[in-house]
Amino acid sequence: MGKLVSTIFVTLDGVYQAPGGPQEDTRGGFTHGGWSFVYGDEDFGRFVTEVFDRAGTFLLGRRTYDIFAGYWPKVTDPANPIAGKLNALPKYVVSSTLQAPQWSGTTVLDGDLAKDVQALKERTDGELQVHGSGALVRSLIDLRLLDTLHLLTFPVVLGTGHRLFTEGTAPTGFRRTGGRVTGAGVSIQTYDLAGDPEYGSYELPEDA
Repeated sequence: MGKLVSTIFVTLDGVYQAPGGPQEDTRGGFTHGGWSFVYGDEDFGRFVTEVFDRAGTFLLGRRTYDIFAGYWPKVTDPANPIAGKLNALPKYVVSSTLQAPQWSGTTVLDGDLAKDVQALKERTDGELQVHGSGALVRSLIDLRLLDTLHLLTFPVVLGTGHRLFTEGTAPTGFRRTGGRVTGAGVSIQTYDLAGDPEYGSYELPEDA
């Protein structure tokens, strides 16, 4: 069975919208697209390459799929560590409206998300990877289907934009399993899903 692994970029204030370019996702009049670009140093590139090296299958939300499908098929060098994997490996997109996708190797999932993703995990060799797709990631966490989260936090605050963890996200505990900081200051932290949060108190006992 494959592990379900999410890799997502966020700002210090939790925005994940449009990290790659000004026109990537302008919902809500978002004007800060492309905020991750200046931090893309060798350390960052090395980590991303490591992630894609472990990919077996890709699972994407509709918006991220459309962004990827408009870019990566045009990168035709099979030696490119990202394009080579994205163009060659199976891709599944969660959507109730997408029909006849043009990107080779794409299958649309429009049924029961929990059942579909569990079936994908069971037949995937390597990692079942989610990139971006913040709303989908939240759903996978809520369903307790996500195994590992690579959370890349960039040293910038934007003040507006769609945030990864919104009000109403299921309370969830994670266990840190690794991490590093790039030369440009991006904090790359890896967490495994650990179930429900645990609680305690710093209050002194009454008889202290």
